[in-house]
Amino acid sequence: MSNLFRALQRPLATFLSASQQVTKRCYAAPLKRFYKQTSVLYNDGKYEVTLDNRKLKTPNGKLFTVKSEPLAIAVATEFDAQKEHIERSKMHLSALCFTAIDNPNRHTKTDMVNYLLNYIATDTVLFQYDDEKDLHDLQRNEWDPIIKWFNERYGTNLEKTMVISPPSISADDKMNVSKYLLSHSEDVLFGFIFAVDTLKSVVLAFAAIDQRISVDKAVSLARLEEEYQLKFWGRVEWAHDLSQQELQARLAAAVLFVHLNRSEHFVKEKSIV
Repeated sequence: MSNLFRALQRPLATFLSASQQVTKRCYAAPLKRFYKQTSVLYNDGKYEVTLDNRKLKTPNGKLFTVKSEPLAIAVATEFDAQKEHIERSKMHLSALCFTAIDNPNRHTKTDMVNYLLNYIATDTVLFQYDDEKDLHDLQRNEWDPIIKWFNERYGTNLEKTMVISPPSISADDKMNVSKYLLSHSEDVLFGFIFAVDTLKSVVLAFAAIDQRISVDKAVSLARLEEEYQLKFWGRVEWAHDLSQQELQARLAAAVLFVHLNRSEHFVKEKSIV
């Protein structure tokens, strides 16, 4: 079953990924770098980023503020790494922060959780292919252990499908995953969605965020069928390598965004006694 065919099986998503939204809305043309230095400020319990003496703002004009000092430093580092022009389409952490702050489509926590729950039935690793033994063996050896881990970790009973029809996801499965997701803030859920959209897989995204597998491994597993087919059809080195590196950069940003938005990664100002 080709990746294109699987994509056609998915319903039209009403929830655009963070980078897609920001890119379409604001990043049509490269912007010349207009600042020399970046820094991070602490103000009223939150962290801000400055470009020279200008406070960073979102595409919608809101003041950029985050609760996590490491996240603010990471965003400032993205801006500091820009050269003559600002390549904002590659600044995934900044894009995620902007989308979480602006929330341009006004999505609620429930909207985001439902999006992720509905995605499970189209998860890449749950669609396997038994018409070609070598590919099936590869999928079974590489994907099945992650599916098993996911079921044990989140109390689900997800089962793969060997046919065109999507797997059946029980109400109990959705409830267990929903409880886990709802325990997070809205900001964190934007990171989950960015990771899932990057990998086309809830199972792999959760495994990467939980640090069960590395970012590189998660991308490799998401591209498993494509890499298998390339052995027969040939590989355009620069194109396929660039695609893989882009996925790794996007996923790394999503994983970092989730972890730095969790409360244990906030750095709070110490009170003076």
